[in-house]
Amino acid sequence: MKILIAADMEGITGVVHWDQVNSSHEEYERFRKLMTGDVNAAIEGAYEGGAEEVIVSDGHGSARNILVEKLDTRARLNSGSPSPFAMIQGVDTGADAAMFVGYHARVGSRNAILDHTWSSSCVANVWLNGQPVGEIGWNASVCGHYGVPVIMISGDQTACAEAVALLGAVETAEVKQARGRMAAECLPPEVAKQKIREAAARAVRGLRAGQATEPLHLQAPLRLTLELVTSDMADRAAILPGAERLEGKRVEIMLDDAPTAYRAFRSAVALARP
Repeated sequence: MKILIAADMEGITGVVHWDQVNSSHEEYERFRKLMTGDVNAAIEGAYEGGAEEVIVSDGHGSARNILVEKLDTRARLNSGSPSPFAMIQGVDTGADAAMFVGYHARVGSRNAILDHTWSSSCVANVWLNGQPVGEIGWNASVCGHYGVPVIMISGDQTACAEAVALLGAVETAEVKQARGRMAAECLPPEVAKQKIREAAARAVRGLRAGQATEPLHLQAPLRLTLELVTSDMADRAAILPGAERLEGKRVEIMLDDAPTAYRAFRSAVALARP
């Protein structure tokens, strides 16, 4: 049984501010250690639950955050950017299930640490087939295309609730209670890691018992609607072949499937950036 652990940073234990996830800030080194600790807890739990293989995808920023020298030696690490599947690199290699570690809520969420969707400077909102989605929904939809269910998530209470609302009864590990965008009641790392390990173990045991949630399948063709922060960003995003300009800050594209939509979204955001 092969498990993909997709890791982001904003939902990691103790993170409450952009400085802590910014590689140019002095606090970053401390929090990449905490990120590695959360990921190791998920690896440990996955194996405890019966996993036979674990692959980790570093999904924050440049994807060079997890300390490979501190990673559980039973796992392999996808690191560096860009890669074909970005935050979920490895999803197309025969994974049986995915876990989202350190994830955050979608842009505009209340009481959600560092809520955003892909780019806090460019993306004001995203819809797939008319449903608002964040990185949880985006990545889960591509996982679903490959028949991979998401079985566990860690992050703040709002990210965990978003995953349950979208995906069903996934295992959750709430490592902090957000009181705003940049304030939270945080668990000590050892307590948080125990929660992550236990949730990961339960998730894999449930998968083995046939109790996991179904993969997220979206009806094709997919209608991607992207709202940018400013109209000039939409000017640039609308250059993408197939894009239709809806209004000042919105563009829309019709795509055949989730991986194609994922690539189109990443491309549109790259074009939109100043």
